[in-house]
Amino acid sequence: MIYLILFWLFFKIGLFTFGGGYAMIPMMRTELVKAGFMTLEELNNFLAISEATPGAFAINVATFTGFNQAGVLGAVCATLGVISPSIIIIIIIAKIFVNFNENRYVQNVLKGIRPVVVGLIAAVSISLFYTLLLPSGFDDLASWVWQPLVIIPLVLFLRLKFKKLNPIFIIFISAGLGMLLYSI
Repeated sequence: MIYLILFWLFFKIGLFTFGGGYAMIPMMRTELVKAGFMTLEELNNFLAISEATPGAFAINVATFTGFNQAGVLGAVCATLGVISPSIIIIIIIAKIFVNFNENRYVQNVLKGIRPVVVGLIAAVSISLFYTLLLPSGFDDLASWVWQPLVIIPLVLFLRLKFKKLNPIFIIFISAGLGMLLYSI
């Protein structure tokens, strides 16, 4: 029964979200926590692992969640669930592509969906920032920690953008700062 639940849960996530892995995060958050498969903190950890792991983000989350809940078969069921809607939709679109591609109403709908996806990704980014870096809220965070959390990434980004700083250097700086902040 758990296998069917995993398949159906991730099938819904794959079917009702548009815009890729990051656009799926709000629905994943709602569905997985509501189903009791994981806490919000565990989901955030899975999201971080999925981002660091090679492969498609949504597939990684589905695979990790399925494996965590029901082993290898659970991972297979969850992964098949999240990719099945895309496969089905692509097959249908391929059959009617010529008419579908030229339809101005369809093109307008797709153009209208783009800003919504950007908004979803921005909301998830803010939410992840808040829950991962500030789990107990802004009040408990000392101001001497907060300022570098904003200034250092901004400086590194600007150096990367305008001075062509080596990205490996930024990764090492970020890793060191992360270890320092988590050890405090």
